Amino acid sequence: MEPSSSNTGFFQELPVIKNQFHDDASLQRIARLFLPRSVLDQISPEAAQLGDDVLSQQVFDWVTDAEHNQPHLRGNGRDAFGKPKSDLVVTEGWRKLQDFGFQKGVIAVNYDSNYGPYNRLVQFIRCHLWEGSCANTLCPGAMQDGAARLLQRHLSNKDTLSPTELKVFQNAYDHLTSRDPGTAWTSGQWMTERTGGSDVSQTETVATYDPYPESSPAPLSDVNEGIPLGPWSISGFKWFSSATDSQMTILLAKTDPSKGVSAFLAPMRRHNPSLVSPTGQKGGSELNGITIQRLKHKFGTQSLPTAELQLQNTRAWLIGKEGQGIHEISTILTITRVHTTVSSVGYLGRSLAIARGFAAVRDAGLGRGKRTPLSAHPLHMRTLANLTVDYHALMLLVYYTVSLLGLSEHPTSSSSSSVPLQPPPHLVAPLLRALSSLHKSFTCHTAVPLVYACMESLGGVGYLLNDESQHINVARLFRDACVGAIWEGTTDVLAGDTVRAVKHAKTGGETLKGLGWFVEQGLQIASRGGGEKVKKSGVDGVRRVWEGVRERVEREGQEELVPDARAVVHRLAEVLVAVLFMVDAAVNPGEVVEEMCRRYLVKKGFVEEREGEGRKDLAMDQAIVYGAGKAPGQAGSSKL
Repeated sequence: MEPSSSNTGFFQELPVIKNQFHDDASLQRIARLFLPRSVLDQISPEAAQLGDDVLSQQVFDWVTDAEHNQPHLRGNGRDAFGKPKSDLVVTEGWRKLQDFGFQKGVIAVNYDSNYGPYNRLVQFIRCHLWEGSCANTLCPGAMQDGAARLLQRHLSNKDTLSPTELKVFQNAYDHLTSRDPGTAWTSGQWMTERTGGSDVSQTETVATYDPYPESSPAPLSDVNEGIPLGPWSISGFKWFSSATDSQMTILLAKTDPSKGVSAFLAPMRRHNPSLVSPTGQKGGSELNGITIQRLKHKFGTQSLPTAELQLQNTRAWLIGKEGQGIHEISTILTITRVHTTVSSVGYLGRSLAIARGFAAVRDAGLGRGKRTPLSAHPLHMRTLANLTVDYHALMLLVYYTVSLLGLSEHPTSSSSSSVPLQPPPHLVAPLLRALSSLHKSFTCHTAVPLVYACMESLGGVGYLLNDESQHINVARLFRDACVGAIWEGTTDVLAGDTVRAVKHAKTGGETLKGLGWFVEQGLQIASRGGGEKVKKSGVDGVRRVWEGVRERVEREGQEELVPDARAVVHRLAEVLVAVLFMVDAAVNPGEVVEEMCRRYLVKKGFVEEREGEGRKDLAMDQAIVYGAGKAPGQAGSSKL
């Protein structure tokens, strides 16, 4: 026997992470289910290339740089003689990752493509691939997306804008939707204050209409395009604001206590002719009445600059009407919540890819001296198979919501489509109103323990921050995934919001009608399609649970439902997922997806486990984890 040393003996082979556009069987099924074949054929080459690019060593080097050299205030917010300054410093890796996202059009593709109601699906498939490698740059990207959509909405009704407002809004929109890193912008979204997180009713930020006199023209922002600063002066304190390095922000402030909050667009920086550079040159750029009080020190998302901000005479432009801030910001929130859920399943998808790669190269003992790869270990494969079933369940719910978002932005005159479960036009808005809150409350909360389970599946090495092998750094993904259930509305906040949506005096009935249409239409598809094992008992079981949930929602008042909102809403989410699972198995049938669907229905109590039903052998678990007809570690596309 020879003793091992630091350089001799056994060394574990590094796992390989494959192109997820090909290797992630769930993502492939999602694309086939929700996209027409013609669109899928068009986007596949570029998406496949992105799947390769996000796994390059260069990208992972940028991720490591962004994680190691975290954002900070130069001089801790002071110059050499103690004068307050707010110079935010971000690392080169962070900037390069942002530039990569701009160039790949992960936000712009929704605004410069012609896929109509499928634009959002095309976009979020890209985001899904990018999420595990972007080091949180998609967080300001989400707010960039929301701000672009809000401005697009106002620019579509130009008669309501003054010539100067039109110029300001169009300029910001053009920057937000650019693919050129030299001109592209991100945006902040400043709502949270010390008085409350998602509750903005107690906002202490005040906006005063204070236009510049005609004899003294408004100073310009730091954009070299003659863009003036706005006529509103805003002062207050924002407690939690990400995207601190953005070029603009959308924020909430009160103009009049009787009117509620209003929404504003504020450039982040302005030109100051009196500034002096280190070499003595006059003129330069400074923050627009904004002081960075401090940067937040967080459990995860550490590469993302998140700050407390003091606003003093921050100049801004009113968006829409006074007192309509909640209505305006809801456009952004719907989009940022979808981004957050896509990030959750994106982290989970990448974590499962790491777990699959590790299982393909790691051996484990089976007793009596026997050893086997983890990819052939019955217990390990059962664990990963169960995780994969849960992952696909969340993917179905998230991407159905994405499809509704696309339909809401590109309305169609009919519900005729090759894509299943496309609702009639009049039900799109009510369904999206409920699902935008429901899918985030359920998905982000459910994904966290699943990502943790992937980390656990690597044993001790999964707990390490493997910066030297960044492609398997699942611990980083877990830390960052934890925030999904917190920002853009916590699990409870959004469960309560879903209850308000279905109990609203004017629109709640239509929302329940939309949910009822979804369930019945989906169960009809399941009854007509393939998947005999699923449809025999699943249809009746899901309908029974749905009728129980609906009856309770109709019977009880909002005050009665709120204490149990999480349980009620998450059970409703499981009903919707069960319907989607059965539709997927019916539209694109196969033994593997039918078994996955059966397992989900049994696990969630829609049907009982019966002797002899389904397949629970190693081969089936391997097929669920790695794809049908594909051995662990084998290259090529995975299929469920």
